[in-house]
Amino acid sequence: MIRKIKYESIDFEKYKHCIAQSCQRKFYAERSFLDISTGKNWEILVYGDYEAVMPIPLIRKLGVKVVINPKLCQQLGIFSKQDSKVLNDNFLDFFRKYYKIWYYAFNDVNEFSKPLKQRNNFLIFPEPYDLVRQRYSPKRKRKLRLDQEVIDNSEMIKNPDLPAVQAFIQKTGLGAGDRDLEDFIRLLSDFNTAGFLDFYGFYYHHQLINLIAVYHNDYTLALLGTYNDREYVKLSGSSYLIDKVIADNIAYKIFDFEGSEVPAVEEFFRGFRPALKPYSCIQYSKKELLQQIFVKFFR
Repeated sequence: MIRKIKYESIDFEKYKHCIAQSCQRKFYAERSFLDISTGKNWEILVYGDYEAVMPIPLIRKLGVKVVINPKLCQQLGIFSKQDSKVLNDNFLDFFRKYYKIWYYAFNDVNEFSKPLKQRNNFLIFPEPYDLVRQRYSPKRKRKLRLDQEVIDNSEMIKNPDLPAVQAFIQKTGLGAGDRDLEDFIRLLSDFNTAGFLDFYGFYYHHQLINLIAVYHNDYTLALLGTYNDREYVKLSGSSYLIDKVIADNIAYKIFDFEGSEVPAVEEFFRGFRPALKPYSCIQYSKKELLQQIFVKFFR
């Protein structure tokens, strides 16, 4: 039987055990990630005695609880020892019946009887770095061959001064509105302060020109942000930073590129020759969401 459990009533030890033992294991579903990304505004669906769980992030719209994946949280979904279409279908039916859904992404292991919308993600799985590097595209390999002048006048700094990082993201965070950019800066800073995220800066002539934000735990690294000074794009500092993080960790951790709906960004990720791992999602427009909300008021 599936039931809903509010945040304050979750047995977090059982929840943690379920996530850790699941075949779908993802850091997005861990309490530490969800507490920060949602401000503790999440609850769960549970099957049996935490044999399967489904975290549900929530916000309020017009006084009604609405489901939407929080910023920087790519995948959630159902977590269990074995992925089951029958069980997943039951969770999906319960979810649709009892929640107002704006956007919710399942994980790349979850399968369902009926097709859902698909989005792309890219992963590099643990293996020796030399083998990973061999698969890079010829273009990516060329980008990683820095000119001697750049080598002589550049350096990578891990976790540079946080105010400088925040100012650089503010300056280079293209494509995000002011409010969204502020939210991203706050979340990345909170993850960094909590010890779950590292910033890597590429400095050229002592000037920060590239920055990546990498979330980490004991089995995954996730690229949560890439920021570049457009005047120095040709120096390929971001490629250098990502390659350095991969080189230092890929022997024992997954590297998660977090995917992208932007063709140029997807092309950039594909240059590292990661594995394509699509995942399912439910998505409604604002108009469709409002229709769901109004049904509540007028029935």
